Amino acid sequence: MTGIHREIYGQGRPLVMLHGWAMHSGIWRDFARQLARQRHVICLDLPGHGRSANLDRFELSAIASSLIDAIPLNRFSVLGWSLGATVALEMAARFPGRVQSLLLLSGNPKFVKNIGWPGVRPEVLDGFVAQLNDDAKLTLQRFLGLQVQGLPDNRQLLQQLRLAVQECDAPARDALQGGLQILKNSDLRQSLVGLRCPVTVIQGDKDPLIPVQTGQSIKALNSRVALHVLANAGHVPFLSHAQQLCDIVAAAE
Repeated sequence: MTGIHREIYGQGRPLVMLHGWAMHSGIWRDFARQLARQRHVICLDLPGHGRSANLDRFELSAIASSLIDAIPLNRFSVLGWSLGATVALEMAARFPGRVQSLLLLSGNPKFVKNIGWPGVRPEVLDGFVAQLNDDAKLTLQRFLGLQVQGLPDNRQLLQQLRLAVQECDAPARDALQGGLQILKNSDLRQSLVGLRCPVTVIQGDKDPLIPVQTGQSIKALNSRVALHVLANAGHVPFLSHAQQLCDIVAAAE
């Protein structure tokens, strides 16, 4: 597939960055430029998001393939945030010869909670699916608010999110619905077990979407995972804890 939008910054070890559901690369442009002081950063818009063309079917395997084809390097690290973390894990599992290392930011190999696995309650995602059909704009606004919920500077962070998101049109509706279905139905725990590349997991201890217990559950699957839990961080640590996060990413393999 052609038509994947790229933003490229800096020099050094290559790092591909994948944003989350309903977002685009502009959401973390300032953070990407900060990382670019030490890394060669390639930000990609997911299909149907931002300035990227849509896919006929917004499915995980097709997304991973389309992004791999858009990366002009043989070997690179991938940092995925939220839905982007799910996509990044799929890329690392399917294309081990291309993905040198993996960083999962506010992500989870299985997003939904079930017996023995911490995650978001299924009804939360079901609510977004139902609301998206009724009022897409309101649904997206609610999702932005959830990402900064409970943080002391939530109003300022929410304003930053809103301004960044408004840079581009909202994603195609089938991409939005498809992304929610990926989050609801994907279970990549066995993919994580089988990875041989270095894996770094970074999460906030106040993230309403990724429970803090997830980190230890991930390490139980793959003991080689490097886990970092950011104190007083929610779902968007690249806004609230940019320098701390930048230091972790710069030091990762």
